[in-house]
Parts: sequence; structure tokens; C-alpha cells
Amino acid sequence: MFTIEHDFDATVITLVDEGSLPLQEDIIVQAFEDCVTVEQYDARRDEVVKLTFSMTQLRDLRAALNLPEGVYRLRPAK
Repeated sequence: MFTIEHDFDATVITLVDEGSLPLQEDIIVQAFEDCVTVEQYDARRDEVVKLTFSMTQLRDLRAALNLPEGVYRLRPAK
């Protein structure tokens, strides 16, 4: 299950784990104009862990999910 909310400066997507046990904590994705953040609560640390992706890193991640093992560099669109 997931939710999508549009805030003033970001689109917020929350991913809720509904699979088989053990379940993971919710993941919150916030898409801003210049970056995307991913947050998840870590019970072992009792804190939220946050990653920030630049738009270039996000583009590369999107491409990497559909490619076989290897080293790649994306070229700008012409």
C-alpha cells in the first residue's frame, strides 16, 4: 500500500510494507524540485535514517534498475 500527498514544496509518497512477517518500517519519499529524500525509522538506533538523492543520482538509479550487471555512464539526451 502507498499514499501520495502534495505539499507546498514537495510530493510525499509513503510506502507501507504489507508483505509477510517480519514487516519493515514505512518508507517516506519526498520529491523536491532539486532532490529526492528517502526516510525510514530505524528501531535499533531509535532514529529516522535519511538519504538524499540529487536528480542526477535518481536518474541513474532509475536506469540501473533496468540494466544488467556492469559499469555505466548515461549520456545527455540530444
